[in-house]
Amino acid sequence: MNSRWLSLNFFAFFFTWGIFLPYWTGWLVSEKGLTVFEAGAVMGAGMFIRAFSTLFLFPAAAKRFPITGVMKAGVVLSFIIALLYIPSGSYTAILIITCMFNVVYPNLLPAMETSASVLIQKDNINYSRSRAFGSAGYMVAVLIIGAVTALFGNEAILWTMFAGLLFMFAAQYTAVPASLGRDEPGKPAEKRSGAFRELIRDRGFLTVLIVSVLLQGSHAAYYNYGFVYLEDLGVASFTIGLVLNVAILFEILFFGVADRLFGKMTASRMFLLAAAGSTLRWVLIFLVPTVWMFTLTQALHAASFGIAHVAFIRYISGKLPTRLIAPAQALYAAFAMSLSTAFLTLLGGALYEVKPGLSFLSMVICTIPAALIVYATRKRHAY
Repeated sequence: MNSRWLSLNFFAFFFTWGIFLPYWTGWLVSEKGLTVFEAGAVMGAGMFIRAFSTLFLFPAAAKRFPITGVMKAGVVLSFIIALLYIPSGSYTAILIITCMFNVVYPNLLPAMETSASVLIQKDNINYSRSRAFGSAGYMVAVLIIGAVTALFGNEAILWTMFAGLLFMFAAQYTAVPASLGRDEPGKPAEKRSGAFRELIRDRGFLTVLIVSVLLQGSHAAYYNYGFVYLEDLGVASFTIGLVLNVAILFEILFFGVADRLFGKMTASRMFLLAAAGSTLRWVLIFLVPTVWMFTLTQALHAASFGIAHVAFIRYISGKLPTRLIAPAQALYAAFAMSLSTAFLTLLGGALYEVKPGLSFLSMVICTIPAALIVYATRKRHAY
């Protein structure tokens, strides 16, 4: 029952993530009239806001309220803020609304992952299997967006996002696992700064976090400019959805077998595999700028994202006490999923206007150092 709740909510959240992550930049360009660089700047600014929000707002909320309450409030506020996009027309208004949206909406991601980590520790659920439902939700969203944009144009992206948020709100009211109540209610709440300080002083965790920041940040060009890149190659809207879904299909396949194939593999070896797959992915897109090569390299998403993500989740679930999981997820969401991506989105946007392929190639400035760090530290920190 607990895994069913987690699977449904992963599906619901990643359905909306499958709209926001690959399509929002393209929607800003086509429906709001921004240039690629302007849209990239808006999304980059939103990611900076997201980083600070997930770093400070999410842990504060998770400390004071049940994690399920945080998620319900986040969905409602996200829906209300997203409505403001409808009348907005100026660059300034779009920038402000995007920043407001990023104060709230991205916190749903660490909330979901924190729920998963707690259920792993307390109920011994199969994380990879439940997370595969999230990938399925992402894939369904990409397929639906491909279909509705082919029929109604890119304006349908916003309306599909509204539908996804409503679906996620409904998913919150299914049977909630008892394990997600307040953690250790008999103990006084620990100061957020104290938890962060304890994590940062843990050299093993800090190393794993830095490696995760580099590997997840390297997806910035893909997430923000992949849709625009395929449009520039002349790919039809529905076909773009199919191409983007290839990555999610391989991600689902990976999550389905991750525990069986990688159950005994160390986090360091998984990070090395992720770095190698990621480097190969971005280099091939640069060297062979065709839709076929882009599609083929989608298979490497299982390595560049999937393996790196599972390595981090496995590390914190196995090495950290329950009280530090939410702060650890906050640091991961703030730096690996937001701040690094924000910086690299700005870099990628500038390079995209010079030559689209350079935007992807530039991501190796993260993947190669990540591999070197793992090689240098894996024995010292035993991960």
